[in-house]
Order: sequence, then C-alpha cells, then structure tokens
Amino acid sequence: MPLFRAATPFATPFATPFEVPAALAGAQPAHAVSGAAASPARRRWMQLGMALGTALVLSTQFAGEAHAQTKVRFQLDWRFEGPSALFLLGEQKGYYKAEKLDVAIDAGNGSGNVVNRVASGTYDMGFADLASVMEFYGNNPDAKNKPVAVMMVYNNTPAAVLALKKSGIKTPHDLAGKKLGAPVFDAGRRAFPIFAKANGLQASSFNWQAMDPTLRETMLTRGDLDAITGFSFTSILNLNARGVKDEDIVVLPYPQYGVKLYGNAVIASEDFLKKNPEAVKAFLRAFAKSAKDVIAKPEEGIKAVKARDGIIDEKLETKRLKMALDSVVKSPDARAEGFGRVNKPRLSLMASQVADAFGTKGRINPDNLWTDAYLPSAAELDVLR
Repeated sequence: MPLFRAATPFATPFATPFEVPAALAGAQPAHAVSGAAASPARRRWMQLGMALGTALVLSTQFAGEAHAQTKVRFQLDWRFEGPSALFLLGEQKGYYKAEKLDVAIDAGNGSGNVVNRVASGTYDMGFADLASVMEFYGNNPDAKNKPVAVMMVYNNTPAAVLALKKSGIKTPHDLAGKKLGAPVFDAGRRAFPIFAKANGLQASSFNWQAMDPTLRETMLTRGDLDAITGFSFTSILNLNARGVKDEDIVVLPYPQYGVKLYGNAVIASEDFLKKNPEAVKAFLRAFAKSAKDVIAKPEEGIKAVKARDGIIDEKLETKRLKMALDSVVKSPDARAEGFGRVNKPRLSLMASQVADAFGTKGRINPDNLWTDAYLPSAAELDVLR
C-alpha cells in the first residue's frame, strides 16, 4: 500500500499525475536551475516533487511514532469500581499515551487470578494483593516468568472482619465460637491466621463457610453468619446496599489489630521488565500522575470509571473511593514510608507471616519479588497532599 495517496489528481501539465516527460529525465537538480531559466512546466514539476517529498517524510515520521508506542496489557484486581479510578483517570486524560504507551486496562476477578495471568504472559502488568504475589513465589520457586511488584499502592491491607452490632461482637476475642464466612480466595480469609495469632486466637478452631462473593454480605444480613472477612470499603458499602446502616456495622480492620500487611501493588512480569524497562518506568510515571489527580478530585476520577461502566452508582462509588484513599492509600504508614515505596523490615516480616499462614511449599525471599528500580522520582511520587 502506498504511503501517500492524493485525494484528487494533482494539477500538472502532464497526462497523468506522476508522468515525467522525457525532456526532464536528465534535468538538473532544482537548486541548479534559476527561476528565470526554468519553464513554467518545469517549475510546476519541481514544486510537485517537493510536495511529494515532504508528504513522504511526514508519513514516515507518523508511522514511526505510532510504531514507537509500547503495548501494555493491564488487569485490575476487581471490577470497575471506585478504586479503579486511580488507573482509569490517567487513561481518560491521555497520560499513558503521552508516555508513548498503548495501555489496555481490563477488569479482574481476584488478585490470585491477576498474579497467575501476569505470570503466564496473558497480561504484562496488573494490580494485585502482595500476599498473593508472595504465595506464588512460595509455591512456584522454579516458575520462569514470575510477577514482580514495582510500586506499592495500598500501603495497608484493606482486609477486615465485619459483623453486625446485634451479634455482640466488639473485639477480636468476641469471635471465638462464632460462624465466619468468606470466599475461599478472599484476602482477609487467607490472612486470618495472622490476624488470629496477633490477637491471641486459635485460627484452627474456626469453621469457615465459603460462598460466591455476591452472597457474602447477604448471608451476614440474614443471619447465616456471625462475621465475614473482606475489604472494608467493599463490604461496608455492600451492607449499606442491603439496608444496613453504618452505625449498625462493626469493623475490625486488620491494620488496627496488629496486622501490618501490605495491600495491593502494581506488578509486572519478569519477561516484560527485561524487554521493556523504559515502558514500565513510563507506566508508573503516568500512573503516579493519575493517582495524584484522583486524590485531589475523587469525583473526577469516578467520571472515568463511569465511562468504562455506565451502570455504576456514582455516589456510592465516590464514597467507596474516598474510603479506600483514606484507609489504605493515604494511611499514616503510607505517609511515613512514602507513596509507592515499602519498608524492607516490614516487607520481610510479611513474607515470613504469609509463608506460615498460607502454608507455602518454601520460604519466601522478599528481595526476589519487590524492586524499586522502576519508581518515578521523589517529586513525581509526591501525590499524598
């Protein structure tokens, strides 16, 4: 296919647009022919040649620019809800494109699935709970394309135990002998042994009931369960949607009860990091800019979510986003360590706790699954104001 095609024939003195008469076949270069010596026909031909040359250069330049865009396949941990605004606003505002990236952001269905899909190469990057990344390392030490965490976003785990006030549950010790439930892949359920140990409970003494995520809060409201685990900003709003008021909900956030686990981080496959290091850096720069805008104007971020899923309740998702920002993105720990970063001793402790709680095949070396080598500058990471 030609790089340049005229919409209509050029006005030339020749029979066809690109026909060159024999008289011009040995003509001198344009700069060697004076304006006075060149005939009208010859001048018109030289102008046409210059125009075609310019068009060819421009079309080649544009093709090169389009080719320079690096494709990034990115998967979120969950549906297009409030917290996904952190990524989606940057997409809407063109921040990724400005970094010469062609980013496709897809909804997800759990951190464990994101980790597996990044490891398999289905996605290049993703957003997943760090405990799920650690579990993968502990159980798959010989995997050839492991996911690597490159930026911390949820500095604290959003996991919590939730109950209704009428249950009489006020503290972790009140959970003894109670019926607990959560999906088998729920981050709070997986990390419950850490929560139990931190609060003097025997994790093995609890019997859990599993269910689909859509039924978790329903089973709590109708009394099938005494307590559930889940992300606080998800379960609270799900309970609200089922007619339960905030004042009738008891929340025991893991971070407030001795569990200093990190939450969700941006991850990338080892293969993608090796082949596209600059693209990963560019993605994190664009994401940091997007996150800063969302923190400053959450409502603007929800508009970007609405553009991806037109049936969301904007008021509810704005509330969800603000809860997430306050509890895990702008938390005291996040401000102390800095957005995007981790504390190495805390990371090491988490790796040991996850190996014990999840019963991984081997111990977990945190240095293998985390790197800060791709983080933006300190000024670009200053987003928590």
